[in-house]
Amino acid sequence: MPPRYRHKTSQKIPAMSNPATSKTHLETSRTRPEVNKTRPEVNKTRPADSKTRPVVMPGAITEMASRTRLEGRGLADMNAAIKTRLAATTGAIGVGVAGLTYGVIEAHRFIVRHVEVPVLAPGSSPLRILHMSDLHLLARQKAKRKFIRQLATLNPDLVINTGDNFCSADSLQPLLDDMSELLQRPGAFVFGSNDYLVPEFKNPLSYLLSGRSHQADKPVPELPHEELRQAFTSAGWLDLNDKSATLEVTGRRLAFRGTDDAHHNRDHYEEVAGPPNGEADLNIGVTHAPYLKILDAMVSDGMDIVFAGHTHGGQVCLPFTGAIITNCDLDTDRVKGLSQHSCGGHTGWLHISAGLGCSPFAPYRTFCRPEATLLTLVPQP
Repeated sequence: MPPRYRHKTSQKIPAMSNPATSKTHLETSRTRPEVNKTRPEVNKTRPADSKTRPVVMPGAITEMASRTRLEGRGLADMNAAIKTRLAATTGAIGVGVAGLTYGVIEAHRFIVRHVEVPVLAPGSSPLRILHMSDLHLLARQKAKRKFIRQLATLNPDLVINTGDNFCSADSLQPLLDDMSELLQRPGAFVFGSNDYLVPEFKNPLSYLLSGRSHQADKPVPELPHEELRQAFTSAGWLDLNDKSATLEVTGRRLAFRGTDDAHHNRDHYEEVAGPPNGEADLNIGVTHAPYLKILDAMVSDGMDIVFAGHTHGGQVCLPFTGAIITNCDLDTDRVKGLSQHSCGGHTGWLHISAGLGCSPFAPYRTFCRPEATLLTLVPQP
């Protein structure tokens, strides 16, 4: 009979698990379904405004980071653009202030220019003519007044005044006082608008864009122009406003013709038109504003030389390029100084004064000093 215990030992007894491990395994198994059951409920019942941080996927994180960088870059670009614009605006204002300051200073740098004109007959002795124009005088302008008084020391044989003498009624007597010595010499004159009318403010931008100033649409107060005319003619000066006359200077017979202010359509050249004075040693044309219709007519009629003002030499000029406008239909190349004009088969000399002043509403000049000119007329070669 086989041993009793052999059957028992041949039975394979399963190994017992660690009690602690088994317990944990069972507990985990029991709670896992509960977690699985409750998790969807949590997801379903989470309110829309829950403060729980949403789950962000890696791709979304990358997109958000890229967007943040772009937004930061956009703000930086915007700040840079603002700074650039501010710098440009500040620079423009600075340049404008500097330019205006320079222009005001330039308007007080008076100068006498000396020009020689070969226009007299061979063998003639020189003739010295002082050309003054566009004083636009105000009584308070002490530096300009001093300069005007000093002009008499140039000892001209003849004075030609091409208008725009003063800006206010109380400036008339100071003007006559300052010109008192010059009025003792032979002279001739025409008027400009600022001998007739008080100057008024005009938009400088429209002036620059259109190339010339325009008459006011409303009535403008008048200046005491008849008192000025009386003072000049009483001193022996020739009134050439749409008139002609002759004058003997240093033994020579000079024939003059002139017009009133063409800029305000006061001119009537037909009243003085015609051939030159054959008995005169020199035929001289005088006008305030050098419009081409006046220059053409005078030169065609045989004037040897024409005097004009009005342009202020361009007043606001640029370095190297010169005048921007002429305030009439004349080209900018001849806006001031000595040149020639041809028309009708004749050629005559033309002298345009840049003037001594400017409107009180635009008291500046750039690259265009205020001037009076002493012309020495000499024999032709």
